[in-house]
Amino acid sequence: MFSKKALVTSILLTVGPMSQVLAQSTNVSTMPTSSLPASPAATLSGDCTHGFFTRLMAAYREDAQPSDPNAPAPARRGMDSPFDSPPFPNSEWQLGGVDEPIGVPDTNSPYPLEKALGCTKFGQWMQLNRIEMYGWINPSANISSSSFTNYPLSYATRPNRVEFDQFLFRIERLPDTVQTDHIDWGFHFDNLWGYDYHYTTMKGVFSNQLLNNSSVNQPLPGKVYGDDPMIWYVDLYIPWIAQGMQITAGRYLSLPDIEAQFSPENYLLTHSILYTADAYTNVGIITTTKLNNRWTLQLGIHGGDDSAPWNSSSRASLQACVRWVSASNNDMLYPCVESYNNDKQTYNNLQEFVTTWGHRFSHRVHMLTEAYYIYVKDQPGAPMGVPGYPLGQAPNFPIGNNPAYGVVNYFNIELNPNNMISIRNEFYDDKQGQRTGFATRYSSHTIGLTHWVTQDLEIRPELRYERAYDFPAYNGGKKNYQVTALIDAILHY
Repeated sequence: MFSKKALVTSILLTVGPMSQVLAQSTNVSTMPTSSLPASPAATLSGDCTHGFFTRLMAAYREDAQPSDPNAPAPARRGMDSPFDSPPFPNSEWQLGGVDEPIGVPDTNSPYPLEKALGCTKFGQWMQLNRIEMYGWINPSANISSSSFTNYPLSYATRPNRVEFDQFLFRIERLPDTVQTDHIDWGFHFDNLWGYDYHYTTMKGVFSNQLLNNSSVNQPLPGKVYGDDPMIWYVDLYIPWIAQGMQITAGRYLSLPDIEAQFSPENYLLTHSILYTADAYTNVGIITTTKLNNRWTLQLGIHGGDDSAPWNSSSRASLQACVRWVSASNNDMLYPCVESYNNDKQTYNNLQEFVTTWGHRFSHRVHMLTEAYYIYVKDQPGAPMGVPGYPLGQAPNFPIGNNPAYGVVNYFNIELNPNNMISIRNEFYDDKQGQRTGFATRYSSHTIGLTHWVTQDLEIRPELRYERAYDFPAYNGGKKNYQVTALIDAILHY
């Protein structure tokens, strides 16, 4: 049951900052810079004669003001950013396994929590050591034609309700990869609490709350809300290998997807079926090497998809990707072997081959297309639904490869510095039902708006239609289509 206290808190946190800025027009196009107008509201967060919470509220008011459009951009080593962020979730071409591509500076402006901590010894120590601490709160609501489950729509799986998706806490230090005269280091830690832990959990890392709890009358197994320390790694940057190499060791996001587990890093509120059914995180070591401004090489080894190396389901797996960017900066190609070990299925022992192509029509319009082939070997058990059999009476999976194919396209338009529209179309073929539980072909069609109220608050309405062609895979195997309207808010702190 959704916690009323958590719901009220999330609404207050969302509506509070919004109510202060709805009366003004805020241009967030330059908000990654830290230059702010010289006014009492703009300096109060740094006034140490005031208390912590006064400085925190002042920081939110501060961030509701436009920053200096003429502030100099930080130095970078490479091509210019192809997009604007905001309104897009990222300003760089896709590259997994690193916080920023090598040669790209950290463009995060201080978030309200960091500003409010600036008068404390701890906050000053963080600033001195380039350590950042921030996060976000992400509630959502949906109305669906389904009554029991929205799956395979994710992450908003429970229909017709308000949900607390993510409370994310992050602390990190990004290595300075723009400079080339010394070795640098970094680290990254993310803790996620909320409903979305159902999708991010790795077997062997707090996974009992998901795998060993009753799921009576719930569309997904496990506790309704859970915690996942989902990202933890260290970085070592060596500038003298090619044009820079970064070595990452720990738990990191799977490399190739357009989408990510973190709400602010996505073009839309919901995820594609393609993303829902593939790998989420790996534990391993990966090297990212900038060969030149156009070519980047990634090589690594990890313990298998969504399995901790100390768990019996883990299998040592190879990982290799290369990213190419055209001289015009208008095209990007990113083929990846995300995971390969040619071993039998364990928990989620995927063999995954992915390619992403990005094309920029202009600085304000671009698209991203991802296609993959994935399979597991010798999957035990049976799917829920197969054409020609009643629900729940399908035969066991055949011995051998159990494959799935998918392709998804994002078409993204910047309307103005505060707003973007994304249109997503996809086709997915779960040949034997191993990925979704239903052996059927799917299509989904989604349109959504991202509106930046301030640099600390995003609102994202969305409308989605999807269909299963060979078996009624929606609402737990009862419908062959689903229509969903959703909205969420992301409040950064």
